[in-house]
Amino acid sequence: MLKKDIILRNPLRLMEQAIKDSLPENGFGAVLARAGVGKTAFLVQLSLNFLLMDKNVLHISLDTPVNKVCLWYKEVFDRLASQDNLQQIERLWETLQPHRFIMTFNVDGFSVPRFEERLNELSEQEIFFPNMIIIDGLPFDESVHSTLSDLKALAKKHAMHFWFTVRTHRHEGPGPDGMPPQLKNVSDLFNLVIQLQPEGKDIHVKALKKAEAVNFEHPELVLDPSTMLLKDKEK
Repeated sequence: MLKKDIILRNPLRLMEQAIKDSLPENGFGAVLARAGVGKTAFLVQLSLNFLLMDKNVLHISLDTPVNKVCLWYKEVFDRLASQDNLQQIERLWETLQPHRFIMTFNVDGFSVPRFEERLNELSEQEIFFPNMIIIDGLPFDESVHSTLSDLKALAKKHAMHFWFTVRTHRHEGPGPDGMPPQLKNVSDLFNLVIQLQPEGKDIHVKALKKAEAVNFEHPELVLDPSTMLLKDKEK
Protein backbone atom coordinates (compact mmCIF):
# COMPACT_ATOMS: atom_id res chain seq x y z
CA MET A 1 0.00 0.00 0.00
CA LEU A 2 2.86 2.37 0.86
CA LYS A 3 4.45 1.77 -2.54
CA LYS A 4 1.21 2.67 -4.29
CA ASP A 5 0.80 5.78 -2.13
CA ILE A 6 4.28 7.04 -3.07
CA ILE A 7 3.67 6.39 -6.76
CA LEU A 8 0.43 8.35 -6.57
CA ARG A 9 2.14 11.12 -4.61
CA ASN A 10 4.98 11.49 -7.11
CA PRO A 11 4.01 14.28 -9.56
CA LEU A 12 6.01 12.46 -12.21
CA ARG A 13 3.10 10.02 -12.56
CA LEU A 14 1.22 12.89 -14.28
CA MET A 15 3.86 12.78 -17.02
CA GLU A 16 4.25 9.00 -17.03
CA GLN A 17 1.86 8.22 -19.88
CA ALA A 18 3.28 11.02 -22.04
CA ILE A 19 6.77 9.58 -21.52
CA LYS A 20 5.59 6.06 -22.37
CA ASP A 21 3.87 7.31 -25.53
CA SER A 22 6.98 9.21 -26.64
CA LEU A 23 9.69 6.74 -25.68
CA PRO A 24 9.67 3.29 -27.34
CA GLU A 25 11.25 0.23 -25.75
CA ASN A 26 14.64 0.92 -27.34
CA GLY A 27 14.32 4.71 -27.39
CA PHE A 28 16.51 7.59 -26.26
CA GLY A 29 15.42 10.35 -23.91
CA ALA A 30 17.42 13.44 -22.91
CA VAL A 31 17.11 15.99 -20.12
CA LEU A 32 18.68 19.36 -20.99
CA ALA A 33 19.62 22.14 -18.61
CA ARG A 34 22.43 24.40 -17.50
CA ALA A 35 24.75 23.20 -14.74
CA GLY A 36 23.05 22.96 -11.35
CA VAL A 37 19.48 23.36 -12.61
CA GLY A 38 18.30 19.82 -11.78
CA LYS A 39 19.02 17.30 -14.55
CA THR A 40 20.16 14.55 -12.19
CA ALA A 41 17.35 15.27 -9.72
CA PHE A 42 14.78 14.90 -12.49
CA LEU A 43 16.23 11.58 -13.65
CA VAL A 44 16.48 10.25 -10.08
CA GLN A 45 12.75 10.89 -9.67
CA LEU A 46 12.09 9.19 -13.00
CA SER A 47 14.23 6.28 -11.88
CA LEU A 48 12.46 5.97 -8.53
CA ASN A 49 9.10 5.88 -10.28
CA PHE A 50 10.46 3.01 -12.37
CA LEU A 51 11.86 1.19 -9.31
CA LEU A 52 8.54 1.47 -7.49
CA MET A 53 7.00 -0.47 -10.40
CA ASP A 54 9.58 -3.26 -9.89
CA LYS A 55 11.55 -2.35 -13.02
CA ASN A 56 15.36 -2.45 -13.11
CA VAL A 57 17.40 0.73 -13.52
CA LEU A 58 21.12 0.98 -14.23
CA HIS A 59 22.45 4.42 -13.32
CA ILE A 60 25.81 5.24 -14.91
CA SER A 61 27.63 8.29 -13.58
CA LEU A 62 30.62 9.72 -15.41
CA ASP A 63 31.30 12.61 -13.04
CA THR A 64 29.95 11.67 -9.59
CA PRO A 65 31.10 8.93 -7.16
CA VAL A 66 28.77 6.08 -6.22
CA ASN A 67 28.21 7.26 -2.64
CA LYS A 68 26.99 10.65 -3.82
CA VAL A 69 24.59 9.09 -6.35
CA CYS A 70 23.27 6.80 -3.59
CA LEU A 71 22.73 9.84 -1.38
CA TRP A 72 20.74 11.56 -4.15
CA TYR A 73 18.39 8.57 -4.40
CA LYS A 74 17.90 8.30 -0.64
CA GLU A 75 17.24 12.01 -0.21
CA VAL A 76 14.70 12.15 -3.03
CA PHE A 77 13.00 8.97 -1.82
CA ASP A 78 12.78 10.28 1.76
CA ARG A 79 11.27 13.55 0.55
CA LEU A 80 8.64 11.71 -1.49
CA ALA A 81 7.84 9.41 1.45
CA SER A 82 8.18 11.99 4.23
CA GLN A 83 4.52 11.77 5.25
CA ASP A 84 4.69 8.07 6.06
CA ASN A 85 5.81 5.87 8.94
CA LEU A 86 9.62 5.80 9.16
CA GLN A 87 9.81 2.05 9.76
CA GLN A 88 7.63 1.33 6.72
CA ILE A 89 9.70 3.71 4.60
CA GLU A 90 12.94 1.91 5.46
CA ARG A 91 11.44 -1.49 4.64
CA LEU A 92 10.20 -0.25 1.28
CA TRP A 93 13.58 1.37 0.56
CA GLU A 94 15.28 -1.99 1.10
CA THR A 95 12.93 -3.70 -1.35
CA LEU A 96 13.93 -1.20 -4.06
CA GLN A 97 17.68 -1.81 -3.79
CA PRO A 98 17.80 -5.05 -5.84
CA HIS A 99 16.19 -3.18 -8.75
CA ARG A 100 18.88 -0.49 -8.91
CA PHE A 101 22.53 -0.78 -9.90
CA ILE A 102 24.94 2.16 -9.91
CA MET A 103 28.00 2.04 -12.14
CA THR A 104 30.72 4.68 -12.47
CA PHE A 105 33.29 5.36 -15.16
CA ASN A 106 35.96 7.98 -15.52
CA VAL A 107 34.53 10.21 -18.23
CA ASP A 108 37.65 9.74 -20.40
CA GLY A 109 37.54 5.97 -19.86
CA PHE A 110 33.94 5.43 -20.93
CA SER A 111 33.45 3.56 -24.19
CA VAL A 112 30.58 1.49 -25.51
CA PRO A 113 32.66 -1.74 -25.86
CA ARG A 114 33.86 -1.41 -22.26
CA PHE A 115 30.36 -0.65 -21.03
CA GLU A 116 28.88 -3.59 -22.97
CA GLU A 117 31.51 -5.88 -21.49
CA ARG A 118 30.50 -4.89 -17.95
CA LEU A 119 26.81 -5.16 -18.85
CA ASN A 120 27.35 -8.68 -20.20
CA GLU A 121 29.21 -9.68 -17.05
CA LEU A 122 26.26 -8.60 -14.92
CA SER A 123 23.69 -10.44 -17.05
CA GLU A 124 25.73 -13.62 -17.61
CA GLN A 125 26.25 -13.99 -13.86
CA GLU A 126 22.55 -13.23 -13.34
CA ILE A 127 23.47 -10.31 -11.11
CA PHE A 128 21.48 -7.59 -12.86
CA PHE A 129 19.89 -6.72 -16.17
CA PRO A 130 18.32 -3.29 -16.68
CA ASN A 131 15.10 -2.18 -18.31
CA MET A 132 16.24 1.44 -18.25
CA ILE A 133 19.74 2.95 -18.33
CA ILE A 134 20.65 6.46 -17.23
CA ILE A 135 23.94 7.93 -18.43
CA ASP A 136 24.74 11.06 -16.45
CA GLY A 137 27.67 13.23 -17.53
CA LEU A 138 28.34 12.09 -21.09
CA PRO A 139 30.06 14.95 -22.97
CA PHE A 140 28.01 15.99 -26.00
CA ASP A 141 30.99 16.96 -28.12
CA GLU A 142 32.10 16.22 -31.69
CA SER A 143 32.61 12.51 -30.99
CA VAL A 144 29.26 11.86 -29.31
CA HIS A 145 27.45 10.80 -32.51
CA SER A 146 29.54 7.64 -32.80
CA THR A 147 29.00 6.80 -29.12
CA LEU A 148 25.25 7.37 -29.32
CA SER A 149 24.95 5.31 -32.52
CA ASP A 150 26.66 2.38 -30.81
CA LEU A 151 24.43 2.75 -27.74
CA LYS A 152 21.36 2.85 -29.99
CA ALA A 153 22.40 -0.49 -31.47
CA LEU A 154 22.85 -1.82 -27.94
CA ALA A 155 19.39 -0.56 -26.94
CA LYS A 156 17.81 -2.38 -29.88
CA LYS A 157 19.77 -5.55 -29.16
CA HIS A 158 18.66 -5.73 -25.53
CA ALA A 159 15.24 -4.00 -25.78
CA MET A 160 16.00 -1.32 -23.20
CA HIS A 161 15.79 2.46 -23.28
CA PHE A 162 18.32 5.12 -22.34
CA TRP A 163 18.15 8.53 -20.68
CA PHE A 164 20.96 11.07 -20.91
CA THR A 165 21.74 14.35 -19.18
CA VAL A 166 22.87 17.11 -21.53
CA ARG A 167 24.52 20.25 -20.18
CA THR A 168 23.59 23.42 -22.04
CA HIS A 169 25.01 26.93 -21.67
CA ARG A 170 23.32 30.26 -21.06
CA HIS A 171 25.15 32.05 -23.87
CA GLU A 172 24.21 29.47 -26.56
CA GLY A 173 20.92 29.94 -28.35
CA PRO A 174 18.84 27.17 -29.95
CA GLY A 175 19.07 26.24 -33.60
CA PRO A 176 16.24 26.61 -36.16
CA ASP A 177 14.66 23.39 -34.90
CA GLY A 178 14.66 24.64 -31.31
CA MET A 179 17.43 22.26 -30.26
CA PRO A 180 20.58 23.46 -28.48
CA PRO A 181 23.97 23.12 -30.21
CA GLN A 182 24.77 20.02 -28.16
CA LEU A 183 22.07 18.07 -30.05
CA LYS A 184 22.66 19.68 -33.44
CA ASN A 185 23.91 16.53 -35.17
CA VAL A 186 22.28 13.87 -32.97
CA SER A 187 18.70 15.01 -32.38
CA ASP A 188 17.46 12.40 -34.87
CA LEU A 189 18.61 9.68 -32.46
CA PHE A 190 16.34 10.96 -29.68
CA ASN A 191 12.65 10.21 -29.28
CA LEU A 192 12.05 12.52 -26.32
CA VAL A 193 13.92 15.70 -25.35
CA ILE A 194 12.99 17.54 -22.15
CA GLN A 195 14.38 20.91 -21.18
CA LEU A 196 14.49 22.28 -17.63
CA GLN A 197 14.08 26.03 -17.96
CA PRO A 198 14.33 28.40 -14.95
CA GLU A 199 11.51 30.93 -15.02
CA GLY A 200 10.91 33.10 -11.97
CA LYS A 201 10.84 30.99 -8.82
CA ASP A 202 10.33 27.67 -10.61
CA ILE A 203 12.14 25.44 -13.07
CA HIS A 204 9.73 24.58 -15.88
CA VAL A 205 9.66 21.19 -17.58
CA LYS A 206 9.37 21.68 -21.35
CA ALA A 207 9.27 19.06 -24.11
CA LEU A 208 11.43 20.14 -27.05
CA LYS A 209 10.80 16.86 -28.86
CA LYS A 210 8.11 14.25 -28.27
CA ALA A 211 5.70 11.98 -30.07
CA GLU A 212 3.00 13.82 -31.98
CA ALA A 213 -0.29 14.22 -30.13
CA VAL A 214 1.45 13.80 -26.75
CA ASN A 215 0.66 16.65 -24.37
CA PHE A 216 3.20 17.63 -21.70
CA GLU A 217 1.55 20.90 -20.79
CA HIS A 218 -1.48 19.81 -18.76
CA PRO A 219 -0.93 19.66 -15.91
CA GLU A 220 2.24 21.73 -16.10
CA LEU A 221 5.06 20.31 -14.01
CA VAL A 222 7.90 22.34 -12.51
CA LEU A 223 10.91 21.58 -10.34
CA ASP A 224 10.89 23.26 -6.95
CA PRO A 225 14.39 24.80 -6.62
CA SER A 226 14.32 24.41 -2.82
CA THR A 227 13.78 20.63 -2.89
CA MET A 228 14.53 19.74 -6.54
CA LEU A 229 11.29 17.74 -6.48
CA LEU A 230 8.72 17.89 -9.25
CA LYS A 231 5.41 19.51 -8.44
CA ASP A 232 2.18 20.39 -10.20
CA LYS A 233 2.35 24.15 -10.81
CA GLU A 234 -1.41 24.42 -10.36
CA LYS A 235 -1.17 23.29 -6.72
